[in-house]
Amino acid sequence: MMLEHAAKGRLEKAYRADPISSLQGLPFPRYDLLDLRRYSWFKTFSIQTSRGCPFKCEFCSERFYLGEVYRYRPVQEVVEEIKKSKARNLLFADSNFAGKMEHTMELMEALIPLKVRWSSLWSAYLCTNQKFMDLAQRSGLLHLNIGIESIDPEALNEMNKRVNKVHQYKKILRNLQKRGISYSLNFIFGLDTEKKEAFRSTLDFLQQYKVPAAYFNILTPYRGTPLYDRMQEENRIVDIHHIGRWPGIVCYIKPKHYSPAELEGKVKEMYLDFYSYPSMLGRLPLPLTKASIASWVVNFSQRKVARGSGAAEDFDDY
Repeated sequence: MMLEHAAKGRLEKAYRADPISSLQGLPFPRYDLLDLRRYSWFKTFSIQTSRGCPFKCEFCSERFYLGEVYRYRPVQEVVEEIKKSKARNLLFADSNFAGKMEHTMELMEALIPLKVRWSSLWSAYLCTNQKFMDLAQRSGLLHLNIGIESIDPEALNEMNKRVNKVHQYKKILRNLQKRGISYSLNFIFGLDTEKKEAFRSTLDFLQQYKVPAAYFNILTPYRGTPLYDRMQEENRIVDIHHIGRWPGIVCYIKPKHYSPAELEGKVKEMYLDFYSYPSMLGRLPLPLTKASIASWVVNFSQRKVARGSGAAEDFDDY
């Protein structure tokens, strides 16, 4: 309706979305329209099994885009879509693949006879659950992305990421490694409680536990989040009109301990250090399995990104 009104030049002041609908009965993508011969031999199909996230981290805008309520598709419908795609490599593109553990375990049981390899994202604490991880491994888990965010408990409390427990990190990572599961960790820098040695201590942590891949992001306040409201009230948002254009890469806030350019530089240095050849050789296993090959591929791609010029907005004069 909004697009129709815009085309006619009579936009209304406000539009309200319909109530959140069930994910049951979603139409399948038209895979039959794709000429798969035009794509590489290693084809990965993206499938959505849920929407939303049950957690409310201070920095996250998830619920504003996808709704307050975490909801998921019936298992059989997901299985039918996988069969229809004829895919053997899958990315479950959920914001939190295991927002409801019982449903996720039902889905993973159903994946076993399909003999697929799959990747996704879920909360770190689930990796301490042996029964859950046993099932994930049997169902074909290839790569897992986890929002660790920080190795500092104070920083986790500041962002309301209390579901993460630093004292569990060693167990979490060892559990993934002994199962031969490739994984990557997400980190956020620029918090008020962050200590100046956070960059070096994080890199030391990653080397110590031979973490296969990691992503380093600058804290970005999205509109509608508690973080945005707090930063705006404190007059610490640098460019209010372009927030989100380069999220995680450009610093849109006035950090407490650095200038915006200093924070961008420190994150850039982390990428260059972590994806250097000595670091890769010290962390990564020999590429003898699909999981280890996946880790090497991610490292080479991120090394290329880290050594590129990247986005160029500079707000250091604010």
